[in-house]
Amino acid sequence: MSTGESAIRNEPLQIEHITVLDKAKVKKAVTAAALGNAMEWFDFGVYGFVAYALGKVFFPDASPSVQTIAALATFSVPFLVRPLGGVFFGVMGDRFGRQKVLSATIILMAISTFCIGLIPSYESIGILAPILLLICKLVQGFSVGGEYTGAAVFVAEFAPDRKRGFLSSWLDFGSIVGFVTGAGVVVLLSSILGEARFLEWGWRVPFFLAAPLGLIGLYLRHAAEETPAFTEQLERMEKEDQDAVSGAPGISFREIVSKYWRSLLVCVGLVLVTNVTYYMLLTYMPTYLSHNLHYSEDHGVLIIIVVMVGMLFVQPVVGWASDRIGRRPFIAAGSIGLLVTAIPAFRLINSGNIGLIFLGLLLLAVLLNCLIGVMASTLPAMFPTRVRYSALATAFNISVIICGLTPTAAAWLVEATQNLMMPAYYLMVVAVIGLVTAWYMRETANRPLRGDTPNASSRREARELLQQAYDHIESSVEDLDAQIDELQARVAELQQRKQALVDRHPGLE
Repeated sequence: MSTGESAIRNEPLQIEHITVLDKAKVKKAVTAAALGNAMEWFDFGVYGFVAYALGKVFFPDASPSVQTIAALATFSVPFLVRPLGGVFFGVMGDRFGRQKVLSATIILMAISTFCIGLIPSYESIGILAPILLLICKLVQGFSVGGEYTGAAVFVAEFAPDRKRGFLSSWLDFGSIVGFVTGAGVVVLLSSILGEARFLEWGWRVPFFLAAPLGLIGLYLRHAAEETPAFTEQLERMEKEDQDAVSGAPGISFREIVSKYWRSLLVCVGLVLVTNVTYYMLLTYMPTYLSHNLHYSEDHGVLIIIVVMVGMLFVQPVVGWASDRIGRRPFIAAGSIGLLVTAIPAFRLINSGNIGLIFLGLLLLAVLLNCLIGVMASTLPAMFPTRVRYSALATAFNISVIICGLTPTAAAWLVEATQNLMMPAYYLMVVAVIGLVTAWYMRETANRPLRGDTPNASSRREARELLQQAYDHIESSVEDLDAQIDELQARVAELQQRKQALVDRHPGLE
């Protein structure tokens, strides 16, 4: 526990300690974070939906299967540098503030995405073409390492405790919007241009759109204010030690692991089950439908688009409901659902009937909503303010390495085994991880972020939260009194046993 946290906990809790948030500032913060996240996933969506085209443009001498795997591998490799970006931007975010770092990450993302559209084909510059593609993806991976976790922390620290689930759910709403927009642009262009012109130059257009999107996102993030939690953290440190502000808040990775190992493990488990499902459904499935099930690229993408539009309606509902019944029930439900229905869902997808294919994908999408609907509100609540960004970014991006390999691994497994059910087995494995995570995690709904004072949306709600805090303290004191009584009774019993032994030994007094 930091000195600032100790000071809060040792002071009598008063109404002044509860932050009443400005609704306009909260709305601006959520919009800025969600739009940046939409841009991030716009690129991922576009890349997944044009993987077949990129394979032909950058790996023309390979077989169709190798082209697909190579293009998806280029998608997966940047995940190896995401932990580096997570550590770098996490430390910067805990030192200089969330708003500044999020402005920097969106600039890097926009530039690297735009540059993909500028890369000449393999026929023009040879091996240099896939190398440049990989460099751009590595820059993206580095910047994305601080993007999602920073945005999740930003929204969570701005959100009232009773609405954190609902407001944070809009972050992944932005992700889905990015996917839908990317997919829609790809379908529209390929339909208008035809396959030949799309392969020649049309695939570049979606990547060029990153420039205006990045400028809009940068404007919104620059206009947003720093989060109340980080501001209060700096104010507490300034009161305690003027020199601490310039050199803090600093903490080593070893200290994070030793102090918050349980939170780190829960974070890794939740990220694994959520993001493996995410990449399987929204990045790999278009390739699965076109390459393995032999649907046209446009038809496969259209099915995914319809599924994602349905997810948009479910996403905020899950966030809203999690503020009332908790986050753990949704994580458990999503994991159990994947374990039980992964095989039936893929049997429907492989049925050859468009209606059944849509039903199978929709089933997986609803289960994915159960997970992503609560992830952004759950993860930031596991760590205190002074290490929240760096600890979360490190754990998140280390686990995302495995998640990012999902499209490549799934494609390779299907090709190697010639078994179209391999993606279902893949999902069942991560479902078990999700169940274990739900069992061991602590509920975070309707509670302040770890180490922070409560956030309220109105003065009236602040008074209600204060009374709830008092009730919780009274209940905790009663529990501790009961434990003390038990310990005292146990000590008395041990004293009696000791005395009985001493009485039987003439040399002991």
